[in-house]
Amino acid sequence: MTTRREFFVMSGMALASTAASVEAEDRPAQESRSLDITQIRNATLRINYAGVRFLVDPMLSERHSWAGIKGTVNSEERNPLVHLPFAVEELIDVDAVIITHLHEDHWDAAAQSALPKALPLFVQNEEDAAIISTQGFSDVRILSKNSEFNGVQLIKIDGQHANDATYEAIGAILGKVCGVVFMHADERTVYLAGDTVWNEHVADALIEYRPGVTILNAGYAKVAGIEDGILMGTNDVARVHKMAPETVIVASHMEAVNHCTLTRAQLRTFARANGFADRLLAPGDGETITF
Repeated sequence: MTTRREFFVMSGMALASTAASVEAEDRPAQESRSLDITQIRNATLRINYAGVRFLVDPMLSERHSWAGIKGTVNSEERNPLVHLPFAVEELIDVDAVIITHLHEDHWDAAAQSALPKALPLFVQNEEDAAIISTQGFSDVRILSKNSEFNGVQLIKIDGQHANDATYEAIGAILGKVCGVVFMHADERTVYLAGDTVWNEHVADALIEYRPGVTILNAGYAKVAGIEDGILMGTNDVARVHKMAPETVIVASHMEAVNHCTLTRAQLRTFARANGFADRLLAPGDGETITF
């Protein structure tokens, strides 16, 4: 069913399409400082934004160092499925860390051990902050609509780690999650959606902030015995493109933990078949995209 927001888009009252190539996109009025996004592994990203270096959702364990996620598909496989593409020492040389939630594939024991205890860490709520503080970190900050770090606005966006029916069944396990919008006067807006499926939180963020770049966790992770995924898959990615055809979609959280079922190749093929391959980037581990 077409939602009210989707109707606004189709009728021209919301977001307008722009040129297809990344290079041809309109830049902000002031000259861009810098924007590059490095896909590390799974949902772990390094984002250099307006001169500030952020590490997102660090999962820094060695390959096959912990068991598959109980109750999910392919749980017999050990995680992470692949090696880190860089040395840990290089990855943690950042200005701040953003942790969208505390699932092990976003915040593991290796990250807790490796990161400097005084490094600023941004989390979604008081509950996560309290847990991370017990792990020895002294500068834990809570994301909000008014968060800021070194001149970069960090705007918390709610998410939901499954659709309503799945969340009703296993929401206590899935817990709360969030995304973040990065904003700066000299840079295009970036929306990091986090571990969410398509819902009104995502639609509202696309309409309100009109991001030039949208990072989606698109591995279509599956729980055993439940039909729908607990991350975005092809259909949800297509809905993001339909809602915001001007945004460049960067697909993350793929091919690194046991329950992710959608591959980069499959997503690229889907995007070509549905006419938005020029708006989709699915970087490999270790690959940097510069805007």
